[in-house]
Amino acid sequence: MLRHLFIIGYDIASPRRRRHALKTVKGHAIGGQKSLYECWLTSAELQSAMAALRRLIDPASDRVVLLRLDPRAAIHTLGVAVAPEDGDFFYQG
Repeated sequence: MLRHLFIIGYDIASPRRRRHALKTVKGHAIGGQKSLYECWLTSAELQSAMAALRRLIDPASDRVVLLRLDPRAAIHTLGVAVAPEDGDFFYQG
């Protein structure tokens, strides 16, 4: 079960749809801020999240972006931010 790192972001006009999007995305998130979340997803989880968000949004007024990131890329921090430290294993449950 291979997982890939994604950033999922959304800009949703309706507060009700935005709450549902938050619930959908945070179910997979390992971190995030406001409407941008880091998620390690399998192909099946990615398809499930995309389908749920597709059913939820209004294409005329809402936007959702999924970006696959390279987990080997260097982490750059700004200001007083501290780079995260990964442990020897990853648990999502």
